[in-house]
Amino acid sequence: MLLSFYQEDFVEAGCDEAGRGCLAGPVYAAAVILPREFHNEVLTDSKQLSAEDRYKLREIIEKEAVAFAVASVDHEEIDRINILNASFLAMHKALDMLNIRPQYILVDGNRFKKYAEVPHSCIVKGDGKYFSIAAASILAKTYRDDFMQSVAHLHPEYDWINNKGYPTIKHRQAVLDLGFTPFHRKTFRVTDPQLSILFEDEL
Repeated sequence: MLLSFYQEDFVEAGCDEAGRGCLAGPVYAAAVILPREFHNEVLTDSKQLSAEDRYKLREIIEKEAVAFAVASVDHEEIDRINILNASFLAMHKALDMLNIRPQYILVDGNRFKKYAEVPHSCIVKGDGKYFSIAAASILAKTYRDDFMQSVAHLHPEYDWINNKGYPTIKHRQAVLDLGFTPFHRKTFRVTDPQLSILFEDEL
């Protein structure tokens, strides 16, 4: 069972993103504030769950959360400001959209750009430790998957319906053979070793 809260004094929002290591499409982020009594035996890091379970959990999260929001930053902005800054921007946008102002922020990972004057803690592998971060990971992942599925038919050769823009062998080969689509991040080199590391982090 994951932990409910990092601290108990302030209204706490969990944040996470999805799509950091992709070759194509936007990066998505979510912010979630859960009720104090929230528990779920299935909810954990989205990467550990089947797609079916993720979508079932999305319904539960959206029904039971005190507040939630999902935001994205597109591939063009990623190319302009780099993926790390784009990930922070997407999380800030999601936090801006919450109808309740969080007093404390839990972020998955080891880095975050301070949001207003709200204190935060970075939790490495936090999506497998805290409900709110896990919930944010579910929302970010499923909404991003929905987007990639919605555009997959425009460029079927890249197999986005299955890889969702991640650098699988088939996707990389399609880029090498056919070049970039209008949805590709042009600053991401297809053969960059960094991509395999990012991809492994998100599987």
